[in-house]
Amino acid sequence: MSSSVPPSPAPPAADGARFRDPNLAINRVYTRHGDAGQTRLVGGQQVSKAALRIESYGTVDELNAYLGAARLSCEESGLAEMAGLLHGVQNALFNLGSLLATLPEDVHPQQPQVTLEDVARLEGLIDLYNAALPPLRSFVLPGGTRANVELHMARTVCRRAERLCVRLAAEEPVGEAVVPYLNRLSDALFVWSRWVVSRVGAAEHLWTPNKA
Repeated sequence: MSSSVPPSPAPPAADGARFRDPNLAINRVYTRHGDAGQTRLVGGQQVSKAALRIESYGTVDELNAYLGAARLSCEESGLAEMAGLLHGVQNALFNLGSLLATLPEDVHPQQPQVTLEDVARLEGLIDLYNAALPPLRSFVLPGGTRANVELHMARTVCRRAERLCVRLAAEEPVGEAVVPYLNRLSDALFVWSRWVVSRVGAAEHLWTPNKA
């Protein structure tokens, strides 16, 4: 167990105070409007549910769900600091999904999104938490604690979301911070997966090729 515990940092999410509060009235769960395989972007454009932009923010939504599971596991393990951090990331990912669901020309100045400041904040958190960990001597296998496994699952979904957004960016504009944020977040999830194991004193599972 690491004796060096990083202080509680600010969540790596955009400052919500500068964005508009949601103005939603979700009264119906189903509308039947999507039964023909079509959906609408924030700007009202009708697109196929198989479109790359829809797949991109759908995968970000999937990532958010995995982070919710990891957050709950951290809470149950007494890792309130990490649970709070993941909560901030979940909010940031909702901002990112909002950005992906909107064509660049329709993005409102006060619309929730992620910025390069959020990317820099993630980099600071990666350095902070990694400094509390022992050096790696092999590749890491998911295991040790449930939170560790769930953070690794989130990391792989994050990488998939990143790949999809890279493909999307090659076809049409996306926010300048979208791909960098997902890239740094996957690195952060790797570091945090190691940190939760260290914090509770569990053994880290390393790759040993000859045990295959």
